[in-house]
Order: sequence, then structure tokens, then C-alpha cells
Amino acid sequence: MVKDKMKVMIGYPPLEGKGSPMLTQNRQFQWYHVGSYIFPVVAGSAATLLDRDDFEVKWVDGIVDGLTMEDFYRDVESESPDLILLESKTPVIRQHWSIVERIKEFSPKTRTLFCGDHVTALPHESMEGSVVDYVLAGGNYDLLVHGLARHIRDGAPLPPGIFYRENGKVKSSGDFVLEHDLDELPWINRTLTQAVKYGEKWKRRTPFFYTMAGRDCHWGKCTFCSWTTLYPRFKVRTPENLLDEIGTLIKDHGVKEIFDDTGTFPGGVWLERFCEGMIDRGYNKEILFSCNMRFDMVTPERAALMKRAGFRKIKSGLESANQSTLDRIEKGTTVEQIVEGCKTATRAGLEVQLTVMVGYPWETREEVHNTINLAKKLMAGGHAEMLQATVVVPYPGTPLHRMAMDNDWFRIDPGEYERFDMTEPMLKTPGLTPEEVVKLCGGVYKTFLTPSFIVRHILSIRTREDLSYFLRGVKAIWGHLEDFLKDRKNN
Repeated sequence: MVKDKMKVMIGYPPLEGKGSPMLTQNRQFQWYHVGSYIFPVVAGSAATLLDRDDFEVKWVDGIVDGLTMEDFYRDVESESPDLILLESKTPVIRQHWSIVERIKEFSPKTRTLFCGDHVTALPHESMEGSVVDYVLAGGNYDLLVHGLARHIRDGAPLPPGIFYRENGKVKSSGDFVLEHDLDELPWINRTLTQAVKYGEKWKRRTPFFYTMAGRDCHWGKCTFCSWTTLYPRFKVRTPENLLDEIGTLIKDHGVKEIFDDTGTFPGGVWLERFCEGMIDRGYNKEILFSCNMRFDMVTPERAALMKRAGFRKIKSGLESANQSTLDRIEKGTTVEQIVEGCKTATRAGLEVQLTVMVGYPWETREEVHNTINLAKKLMAGGHAEMLQATVVVPYPGTPLHRMAMDNDWFRIDPGEYERFDMTEPMLKTPGLTPEEVVKLCGGVYKTFLTPSFIVRHILSIRTREDLSYFLRGVKAIWGHLEDFLKDRKNN
């Protein structure tokens, strides 16, 4: 008699809120009017590891598939998995507590697992505040869920980083570790994980895929970044390993564009080897490649090499135009380096997407306008193709959250997690009302409506592909404006 395989589900419930939840692979959480679905690379790696080890894997993403909660529950009930992994974030953690409680009602034998930065920072909170069976603490939760599944199925030792219950008490298998060799991980099974459904504002349309050269940022000191909770130590694959994966994506899936979602793409000699490999293998003629990158890593020589290697866009954080703020958040760069990095990248033909943050508790009205005006100036000068504005959110586990607690910076009850969704400032902003902070943040997107920006982008249209990209960008910008207008009405 053949024994049934142990069944593991990677699940993303649709969630209820103010739009489409930006949950998967996101370092910050927002509700979006226009859905933007970033592929959850680490969860995809988890599914692949389990599948290769003869577990039956079910991938159910109710967010990208537009399911209702009842649809999602029906899927779970019909599959009746032995394990179900749920990735969570601060604003929706209590929703996930309720979802787990509901799952236990109709599928009591299903073991439930949480992962993500919130539960890594506060594992006992979810173990004591919900009926979840396990909390996976740490960033390599692909390896943790695989280790847990092997522990249950085969009696293998429980890897460090897992919280569980024993005789009514919460116990831990020890502190999580990040010593794994990422080159030893299998490349993600893009069919199993339905990777073609995910994407942002790409240029060449599908197939568009995500990769991760490393986990997560070689700097790793920014006080606001929630992923420093998951990855306090940077680990990176070899350039050759990533190049081999890209070659497979081209050969087996016909990929046209790739975004590498490492917190900061590796620089220096690593970057040079990768670019040279892209050129030598001819991948630069097959695909467009984009990534997150720090501006202090961008030199004229490397920017030119990146362009020849097929790079299209880099995303980077301006965060603030005030050096005192950059120092306080430990950005490790200067305003001058950011400006020069923008100009260097665009002179080489690379597109730049900037992120700015509004709502620091120490910035004056004048300093906020300094940031917005610099961002607008860079946009007007053609040194930024896209701007993304966010409200400062001090997530649990970050140094900024600890500073906010120690200095009485919170303007709300810090336990009201559902309000950590970027629709209002979390922190007191002397000289600015909460409504003004949201208005200033939304006002950044009006930069896209200036005649100079519109004319420049219309003149850049050369192909049907360019036109489609422009129109989708207009739709996304209008969606952002609607989000902020909606939030102002709600607040």
C-alpha cells in the first residue's frame, strides 16, 4: 500500500481592507487601488524545496487570483493540507490570527505556520495570541519550513528558529541562523508557483520573473527597514549561479524581463563579474534586467557596464534630502552621493526609480519640502523616471520602532497594528498635522502630471511596447493618487 504524501500549502489569503494588499515580498505594506503583485521569492523557494523532497505542494495565492475569503477557505478545506504556511506583516497579523482560528474549525488536523518580519520580531505574541502551531523566525523560512516538514515526516532534527508548543508551553528550537550557502538552493519551480501571474510595471510584458541574488542588503543598517529583522547578515549567491538561473529562465520560459528583488544588488567586483557574464553569454540581447541598488555603488564606469549588460532600471531610496535625517536613519550615504548617483545612472541610459519618505518625527515642514522639491527637481531634469512616496512606518523589530517607543514618538497606540498600513502617519510630526503629511506624500505623485514630464515621456515612445509601458504607468500613477485621496477622506 502506497502511503499518501505529506501535503504542504503555501497560502496567501485575500485579506480584507482598503484595496489590494501589498504583502508578498514587500518590505513595506500598503493597500493599493491598483494591484501590484511582487513574486514571493523566498516562499517560492520553500515550495520548490518541498516539491523536490517528495512533499505534495499546493500554491494558493488568493491575492493575485482575486479570491474571496470563502473561496480561500474552500480551497483549504478541499485540500486539507498537513501544513499551511502564511506569510504575514504587521497591519494584517490579527487578520491572520483569525484566519488560522477559522481553519482550525474545519480542518483541525492542519498544522498552521506563520513567517515574516513581524513574527520574527515578536514570535511569542502570535504563539500566545492565536492558535497557530508554529512561528518560523528569521529570513530563511524556506529552509525552516522544509526542515519542519522533514521533522514531522521523517523525524529529522528541528532546525533552529522555530517556535512551537509542548505540554501547553511555548518553546523554541533556538535562535535562527543565516549560515546557509544560497548556491545550494534549487532554482525556483516557476510552474509550480505560478510565477507568470506576478509582476509590476515591466516594459516587455510577460514572461516577467523575479530573482534574488542575495538576502538581503550588504549595508543592512537603515533603522526603518523591516527586512533587517529577517536578515541581519547579508548572504549572496555567486554571479555564475545567478547567471545560470537566468539562462534557464530564457531557455525554458522565454523570459523577457527580470527584476532582482535583493534589498541591495551586490556591487563592486561581484557586479562587474555579473555584467561581464551577461554580455559574454549574450543574455543582454535577450532580456531587460532591473534591480534595487544604492547610489553610492554607482560609478560612471559601472553604470556604463550595467547598460551594456542589459540593465534597464535601478530602484533606490532618496528617503530624505536632509543630511541630518539620512544620518539619523543610518542610511550611510550623503545627499550629494544620491544626486550624483541619479545623474550618473541616467547619463549612462539607465532609468531610475526613487523612493521618498514623509513623516519623520524630527523633520520640520521646511525639511519635508526640501525632500519633495529635490525629488521633483530630479524628475524635471530627467534624472528619475519614477517616484514612489511612502509614509514612515516604524515596524516592530526595527531600531526606528525601538526609538519611537523610547522617545514617545507614536501618535497612536503602537498596538493598533491595523493602522501601520501607510494611510496615516504613525509618528508625531511637529509642525505638520497628520492630514498634511498624507497630503504631502500624495502630492509627490502630482509630479507626474507636469507638462515637462509628460512631454519627455511621450517623446521617448518609439515602439508599441513603449506606448503600452507609458499607458500602464499613467494608470498606476492615477491609482496612487486615488489611494491618497481616498485615505485623506477616510482619515
